Amino acid sequence: MSTPTDPKHPAPPPGAGLDEAALQEQARSAFTFLRAGDTQALRQLLDAGLPLGVRNERGDSLLMLASYLGHAEITRLLLERGAEPERPNDGGQTPLAGAAFKGHLAIATLLLDRGARVDGAGPDGRTPLMFAAMFDKLEMVELLLQRGADRNHRSADGSTVLAAARSMGGTRVAAHLEALAAGQS
Repeated sequence: MSTPTDPKHPAPPPGAGLDEAALQEQARSAFTFLRAGDTQALRQLLDAGLPLGVRNERGDSLLMLASYLGHAEITRLLLERGAEPERPNDGGQTPLAGAAFKGHLAIATLLLDRGARVDGAGPDGRTPLMFAAMFDKLEMVELLLQRGADRNHRSADGSTVLAAARSMGGTRVAAHLEALAAGQS
C-alpha cells in the first residue's frame, strides 16, 4: 500500500481511478453536501479521492461556495486539505471576495490566515474591501482594513471604495471611510 511519504510508491493523485461519470457524480454530490453544510459527507468524498479543484457549472470551486455560503467548518476543512484561497471563479471573484460580500468574518479571517490576498482583485478591479463596502458590511471593512486593505484602491472603471459604498447605499461604511479620510478615526 502506498502512502504520500513513500517515495518508491507515491500515492495516486486525487480522483485517480474514477471514471469521468463517477467523478461528475461525486462533484454534484459534493456541491449538494456543501450547500447543506454537511461537513462529514463532504469529508468522506474527499477521503474517497474527490479532487479539491472540482467546479460547479458557474465555475465556483468548493472553497468559493463554502466561503460565500458561510460554512466555516467546511472552509477550514478545504483549506487544511490544500484548497487554494486565491483561486477565482469564472467571474474572477475569489473566496475572500465572496466572504466579504456576505460579511462572513470568521471565514475571511481563515482565508487571510491561509494566504488570501487582502487586495486581490478580479478583472473588474474590485477588491474584497469594495464588495464589503458596497453591501455596508462595516465589521468586514474594519477587518480588511486592519489586515492591510487599501482604502484608496480604484477599480478598473476608476471607482473608489467610498464610491462603491455610496453607490449601493452603504451608509455606515461610507461614514466610516469619510471619518478615516478626515483623520477622525
